[in-house]
Amino acid sequence: MKDNETVLITSSQNAQIKFARSLDKKKDRYFHNAFRAEGVRHIKEGLDLNWKLLSLFVSPEVQERPHVKEIIQIARAQGARISVVSSRLLETITNRENAQNAVGIFVQKWAELDDFMDENTIVALERPKDPGNLGTIMRTIDATNCQALILLEESCDPYSTEAIRAAMGSSFAVKIAKANITDFLNWRTANGFSLYGTHVKSTKLHSETKFAAKSILLMGNEQSGIDDELANSCDGLVKLPMAGRADSLNLAIATGICLYEIWRQSGFQGRKS
Repeated sequence: MKDNETVLITSSQNAQIKFARSLDKKKDRYFHNAFRAEGVRHIKEGLDLNWKLLSLFVSPEVQERPHVKEIIQIARAQGARISVVSSRLLETITNRENAQNAVGIFVQKWAELDDFMDENTIVALERPKDPGNLGTIMRTIDATNCQALILLEESCDPYSTEAIRAAMGSSFAVKIAKANITDFLNWRTANGFSLYGTHVKSTKLHSETKFAAKSILLMGNEQSGIDDELANSCDGLVKLPMAGRADSLNLAIATGICLYEIWRQSGFQGRKS
């Protein structure tokens, strides 16, 4: 039997089921350079954007539906393993009840800083810890005509199950690079990017800031904000207006507000009609 022929899997001890389930662990995602995406729509988005699919699992209830047959055909052309599994086994793979009726295993993609030289807007996150926040930020990046994300220093994994779920398919549209602070600052200076960070000590609102044509939006850690070295390296520091008893916003929400202001200043270039 060829590897990309459709097979029926009935045991939770099957090697492919164990492999798919193991990708909940960071060390296994790193070792295999792979991650799990759930749902036909999200899998299709990955395939449309030419991400490499390793394995596809579908439930027998949906395998004959036209949109599922389409991704099976693409997966077969890519040489991916295609397996039909019960809804119970899909729950085993995803560790959740009422699991999606399709699961795909994709190869990770990582960019280099030099891949971002032609970008107009970049988001840089310093040591983000919450994968749900990270996934939501990736979704917002995709929504605001931005494609570039830089993770500074030790960060949570953008390919974790939580981050991929929160991104809702947008992780396939975002280029992600990792860098240390020194290399990042040297690169942005050499390539003419202006750096803007959010900081509680700033006196200038985000809406009062004129963002440069080539801008990097720098957001700090959920608990401690931007590192002092990074804050001192910014071309501009901005703050968000606050009322009530709250003294800060969720990282993903704050990033979204700033990104939409940068996009607004560009005339919402690239927006859908």
